[in-house]
Amino acid sequence: MNCALCGKKTCHDGKMCMDVDESFMEKYYKEENEKIFRTASKVEAEWYMKIPRLEEIIIFAKEVDYKHIGIAFCIGLEDEAKILCKILKRHFKVSSVCCKVCAISKDDMGVPKIKEGRYESMCNPIGQAHLLNESNTDLNIICGLCIGHDILFTKHSNAPVTTYVVKDRMIGHNPVSVLYSRYYKNIFLPK
Repeated sequence: MNCALCGKKTCHDGKMCMDVDESFMEKYYKEENEKIFRTASKVEAEWYMKIPRLEEIIIFAKEVDYKHIGIAFCIGLEDEAKILCKILKRHFKVSSVCCKVCAISKDDMGVPKIKEGRYESMCNPIGQAHLLNESNTDLNIICGLCIGHDILFTKHSNAPVTTYVVKDRMIGHNPVSVLYSRYYKNIFLPK
């Protein structure tokens, strides 16, 4: 199976291209999944190419009847997190937690530092998830967590998680731009 390299995409037209055990289909009808998948389809159908992702998140969360939104953000995107909080607070109860919460020393954890010879707090995605879990959030939003930290946060969050900002320090937090740049493609896919 390698759908990314398939040139036909007959599935888009309703044709099965492989043998699949469809027992996973029953999971769509579990209460916690059905409302999400139906609302996601509704938001896509009604708002396709009409609004940015932030508005989609707001509409989706209202439709699913989420009341309390959590934001797990990177300290490097503090300004963006403040704006996001202010916007979301117009519609929901909002809790936010910074990646450096609990001030865990990198030295104590034995992890590398960005700059030796100074104190550095480790990012704490499990702590972020724990604190938002304690706050009983209905939906958590990732705002620029590092690779790996986003994975741990998602793994330990009790609430469903969506990503609003994907961190990419080098290219303005727009990682997909590498796929559009022939310069980067030449680096990653030399001829």
